[in-house]
Amino acid sequence: MLTINDLRNGTKLEIDGEPFVVTYFQHVNPGKGSAFVRTKIKSLTTGSAMERTWKSGDKIAKADIESMRMQFLYSDADTFHFMNMESYEQIEISADLLGDKKNYLKENTEVDMIFHDGRCIDVDLPAHMVLKVVHTEPGVRGDTATNVTKPATVETGAQFNVPLFIEEGNFIKVDTRTGSYIERTRGEG
Repeated sequence: MLTINDLRNGTKLEIDGEPFVVTYFQHVNPGKGSAFVRTKIKSLTTGSAMERTWKSGDKIAKADIESMRMQFLYSDADTFHFMNMESYEQIEISADLLGDKKNYLKENTEVDMIFHDGRCIDVDLPAHMVLKVVHTEPGVRGDTATNVTKPATVETGAQFNVPLFIEEGNFIKVDTRTGSYIERTRGEG
């Protein structure tokens, strides 16, 4: 069990059997009355956010969250297959659970899978991924306007807006948190 003094950004707690993470907290100690904590929490399963206030002395259940290092193997239809790096056990995750994160997964990518009560609730990708451009239109010669971009399709099937100088066969680094192009790289790194 946690007390209100244990609450910090990133603290994982459980409310009505659902795991939440604290995204904002403020300890308030008014001149009159008892202290309390004002928080904003986000559901780890649905992503919905809400505000919650706890009074001094309240007890909060700590969420049973486990993180496991897994390797992405392959996908078929709407199922993605991962392997535990230590036990070689394989698990399947639906494309719905991954959401847009599936746009960054290529074979042998290592990810951290988040489990709550033995059920996968989220997948943490590396902050940046290097992906190969498989299709893009050639840049227009002489177009030198600042920040002009064009769409490029990468090996995972996802599309990103890239600068005009990017060509098919180039490797680009993308930010998995924002979905934006960062830079062109020399290869898979």
